[in-house]
Amino acid sequence: MSTKRTPMTRQGAERLRAELERLKSSERPRIIAAIAEARAHGDLKENAEYHAARELQGFIEGRINELEAALSFAEIIDVARLNAAPRIVFGAIIELEDADSGERVTYQIVGDLEADIKAGLLSVSSPFARSLIGRNEGDSVDFNAPSGIRCYDIIGVRYV
Repeated sequence: MSTKRTPMTRQGAERLRAELERLKSSERPRIIAAIAEARAHGDLKENAEYHAARELQGFIEGRINELEAALSFAEIIDVARLNAAPRIVFGAIIELEDADSGERVTYQIVGDLEADIKAGLLSVSSPFARSLIGRNEGDSVDFNAPSGIRCYDIIGVRYV
């Protein structure tokens, strides 16, 4: 079985490592203590605090496993060393202007697990990122969004 290495920015890996450390060092012990306290209250069948704490423990353990696996298979890419500008590749920070509204937006193309569209972090496997990769500063790109076709002008491409 071959394992596919997934790209991740250095900053994204650091954020995930910090989350993993927080889950292991503070959240896991806190939940274990909450389960012990709820267990002390007696009958576990009708103990809502116990069941809630066990459910949260399952979520936290699942997230710990997900983060450990993601970090172990990650190919950490130092975006600052790429400097492929004006071409868009993984890690690029792209400034776009909507050709219709003139609204400007900035996104960075990152790995799947570190993506957060509200923070301007666009998953490398998203259709929008795939439509941008390989383009150059000054190009225009048409993207078939759920709301219809959107046209963006690529104003700037940088790597930090």
